[in-house]
Amino acid sequence: MKKDTIPAFSLGETHEVFNQPAPLENYNAFDSDLALQHWARIYGADYAEDRLRQYGHQVGHELAEAGFLANHYKPEFQTHDRFGRRIDQVNFHPAYHQLMRAAIEAGIPSIPWTEPRHGAHVARAALEYMHNQADSGSGCPLTMTFAAVPSIQTTPALAEAWLPRVTARHYDQRNIPWFEKQGVTIGMAMTEKQGGSDVRTNTTKAFASGKRGPGQAYELVGHKWFCSAPMCDAFLVLAQAEGGLSCFLLPRWRPDGSKNAFYVQRLKNKLGNVSNASSEVEFRGAYAQLVGEEGCGVRTIIEMVSMTRFDCMVGSSALMRAAVAQACHHTRGRSAFGRNLHQQPLMQNVLADLALEAEAALATSLRLGHALDNRDKESETLFVRLATAIGKYWICKRAPNHAYEAMECIGGVGYVEENIMPRVYREAPVNAIWEGSGNVQCLDVLRAIQKEPSVVEVFLQELDRSKGRDKHFDRYLADLKKEFSDLASLEYRSRRVVEKLALALQASVLLRHGDQTVAEAFVSSRLVGDSGLNYGTLGKSVSCQAIMERATPQLAGDAV
Repeated sequence: MKKDTIPAFSLGETHEVFNQPAPLENYNAFDSDLALQHWARIYGADYAEDRLRQYGHQVGHELAEAGFLANHYKPEFQTHDRFGRRIDQVNFHPAYHQLMRAAIEAGIPSIPWTEPRHGAHVARAALEYMHNQADSGSGCPLTMTFAAVPSIQTTPALAEAWLPRVTARHYDQRNIPWFEKQGVTIGMAMTEKQGGSDVRTNTTKAFASGKRGPGQAYELVGHKWFCSAPMCDAFLVLAQAEGGLSCFLLPRWRPDGSKNAFYVQRLKNKLGNVSNASSEVEFRGAYAQLVGEEGCGVRTIIEMVSMTRFDCMVGSSALMRAAVAQACHHTRGRSAFGRNLHQQPLMQNVLADLALEAEAALATSLRLGHALDNRDKESETLFVRLATAIGKYWICKRAPNHAYEAMECIGGVGYVEENIMPRVYREAPVNAIWEGSGNVQCLDVLRAIQKEPSVVEVFLQELDRSKGRDKHFDRYLADLKKEFSDLASLEYRSRRVVEKLALALQASVLLRHGDQTVAEAFVSSRLVGDSGLNYGTLGKSVSCQAIMERATPQLAGDAV
């Protein structure tokens, strides 16, 4: 009997690769996202659609690749130059600078300040939302540069010198004095080891170099446990002056062109947010200028904190979009157990649930952007005060489990570093921690209620606008209002109350302006009974396929 032999031509070729989807690449992050298009139009950013489409093309093409490179090649800290001079320089891969340059030239840190009009904050948030899908780390200095403007505006002498450069659409990565640049970036250094979010316990001292007061020179001595990002041109810093906790603008270079006494101790080795350099720093008599009045540091910085918290919402919403887009795209191109994953009822339930979460986060974030565009109205200002803390608490806290579930939809290939999902998963917790963790946001809600009780009235009026559209929402809202009858135990219950406020706000926005199928599914799965602890527990009446198809990236007609 003749023995079987292996054909010589097949040696070394064990299998053919099939049943694997093409990667989600070379697409337009705006044209492929129906929800983003919808909510941008609803809240007044339709005037910027050409700009959004152009940046969406960059995000889905060259910036997506830059995001991978900037996270693979981590920032490196260089203490001295080759001649022994202390330089405190962080060196980045060129891809990081590519990301920063693209974002700054697109106006992400500047649009609402240089082009103030209805929809400007929404347009800027939409650009940021897409940028964060390419890389979240570079979003940190972009956010701080954007958010620093209101604080710097409090001091005319600083505003005149700095703001034209802060808002310029020009990126200059060189480690040179700020006054030699056309465009600059601004960082933040507030947190100290002993205090964390409790900045009033800061021990860094500020000593007036001469005359005291706004815009005057001081010397700072102390440390900062977190300074992001250390290659910015200047930093907003909190320190104890003679008049109390005060805010300062501390540049990396002195007015005479010499290096400031700003010393980086090390870069943080973080779980995620890898492309962004976070550091520990010391001030050894560092030159700085007072922003606002002495003793008013928190009041001066609070607007910056509010803006960065808003960006935490947008950033976490962007991570959800990135996750659900990857999950929907992958399952459409892969089959298992004899059927395409995209067509299997259980998978549809999970994908639709993830899509609901992502769209609700986006809609709420852009509703807040709309309020920022209309702060000339007292009601919108009060709404921002409460909704920022509520949205930051809820959206940022939902992101990590959302990323994990999307990764599970993709399976093993979603767990390897060549896929974007490990980066999304590691990135997801950071926005819940930075700019005040969950408890801090809940306490901020309580402080706002105690200081300005009218914020609750305004917030509930916002919810009331959706009454009569869904009986389940009406019942939920009635029960929610009862939560404020027992103020004595409100702090203990605050997480649950803030969660209810967040869900009611998301439902209200979706019911008033969203897709009806999405809105009804959100209400039935979030506001009625026990929706289950995990994603994929939607009721039988939900049209999962329609919701899932809405969230699946639309890849045809990619235009610049």
